[in-house]
Amino acid sequence: MTQPTSPSPEFYAEYTPAAPPAALPRPPLRLSCVVPAFNEAVNLPRFIPALAEAVAQLTPHFEIVIVNDGSTDATHTVAMELVAHSGLPLRYLALSRNFGKEAALSAGIDHTRGNAVVLIDGDFQHPLDLLPEMHDLWQRGYDMVYGVIADRGAESGAKRVGTHLFYRIMNAGNSVKMPPNAGDYRWLDRKVANALKALPERHRFMKGLYAWVGFKTAALPFVPLDRAAGASSFNLRRLGSLALLGLTSFTTLPLRVWSVIGALVALAALLYGGWITLETLLFGADLAGWPTLAASIMLFSGVQLMSIGILGEYIGRIYDEVKQRPSYLLARDEDHSSLRSNDNV
Repeated sequence: MTQPTSPSPEFYAEYTPAAPPAALPRPPLRLSCVVPAFNEAVNLPRFIPALAEAVAQLTPHFEIVIVNDGSTDATHTVAMELVAHSGLPLRYLALSRNFGKEAALSAGIDHTRGNAVVLIDGDFQHPLDLLPEMHDLWQRGYDMVYGVIADRGAESGAKRVGTHLFYRIMNAGNSVKMPPNAGDYRWLDRKVANALKALPERHRFMKGLYAWVGFKTAALPFVPLDRAAGASSFNLRRLGSLALLGLTSFTTLPLRVWSVIGALVALAALLYGGWITLETLLFGADLAGWPTLAASIMLFSGVQLMSIGILGEYIGRIYDEVKQRPSYLLARDEDHSSLRSNDNV
């Protein structure tokens, strides 16, 4: 596996406040770990015990919530075996179909009982040895500690460029800034988890919601480890869909851009119309201008259709929201957790 490298102090200082906020002492830690799983049958038998061992170093009071996001492999069977025979404090949630990672994370958060929640992938890419540092920052008063990918060198050039462009667009003119390269590896205080649960969105872009709720946050740089087994299900199509969800959920910049483009095209058309009128008055009509006119009509039609398409994406999000369908549906809930609902008080 690729081992994490130590980022420069400047990288850490870019995200983390210089001094922790003043805070009252935290209550004894009761930790809930949310593990979204999509086709992770090979990884779960090794990862869940490893996660339990790492968390047990922090507190004896913990639970691990496995969320099966409509897997098509043996993830369900493996998870049921772990719940029944591992002896670990597990809770298994099986969604009725594949709703996507954002919904799986929401389902996990909704069913946690601890006074702190860890969101972590089940493929070993999120280093477990970062958990003690997250715990220490939580104890010092931070309400949310999130991992920031310090090195994307293993990713393709297209993905790195696309990620950089995405965050630039998302943060341009937006009052809520999303930290670039921040992922879903997070430690949340109970009040942050409750705030996320209270948000009514059906189409949930979690990275935007993390930033929107605010609270005192700190960042921890890390380099993702190699997957222990299997291949990532996040291909370019899925990443593109997630980026489109984020753009239409947390920024109106595309609408503003096309408003400006429309104004510029209209201005150019007005100037060109004035030039044609002047040319006709001075030199008379010339049929040779018809190709230019046809090309102009095609250009304006294309701009209008693209504008309507972007507007349609936003209207589609509104349509989905007003139907008020739930973000996910549970097909099964196997609760062998040692934490109870009043443990987070």
